[in-house]
Amino acid sequence: MSQAPRRLRPLPNLIFASRWLQLPLYLGLILAQAVYVFQFWTELVHLIEAAFGNQEALTMLVKSIGYKATAIKDISGNVIGYEPIAKLNETILMLVVLGLIDVVMISNLLIMVIVGGYETFVSRMGLEDHPDQPEWLSHVNASVLKVKLATAIIGISSIHLLKTFINADNYAEKTLMWQTLIHVAFLASAIAIAYTDRLLSGSHGKDEAH
Repeated sequence: MSQAPRRLRPLPNLIFASRWLQLPLYLGLILAQAVYVFQFWTELVHLIEAAFGNQEALTMLVKSIGYKATAIKDISGNVIGYEPIAKLNETILMLVVLGLIDVVMISNLLIMVIVGGYETFVSRMGLEDHPDQPEWLSHVNASVLKVKLATAIIGISSIHLLKTFINADNYAEKTLMWQTLIHVAFLASAIAIAYTDRLLSGSHGKDEAH
């Protein structure tokens, strides 16, 4: 016969119940997820329309990715304009697809924060026997969640850096350098987080053995 859960004193019960204040935050992230879904489909529709020759859709795509065509220069070498873009080219297509992948990766990051954060910090979701339970959720905790988030951020940063390199002609050298350095900083931070988590897990294992 299972024992009834022990009742907490009023103050500890109030402090423990304060975790539910995080619920509106996770609901807000769900709304942000919906906005990303809308943004994804908007860009995808524009891409399909541009592929079939819709000039207005192509113009909107070019503005959204910050792409510029071949520069037109005067005799002094000053840029006075850019050649008009008549149709969808490989560079624009690649930049748009990378943008769509970027949206998907950020959406994955949101799911990890919403589901993993709620499960870890608010309340159990009872998904143990659910056929669609994410594999990573079965062993998630605060440390694992931090490592997974750091890895996801590196992936997002890599996509942004790749988009910048493909469109490098439209960026200043200083911008390229800083984006690379920021990506390296993200990478170093993720390695440090994973190494620290490994050290802590090792020390916990030794303590349990003793």
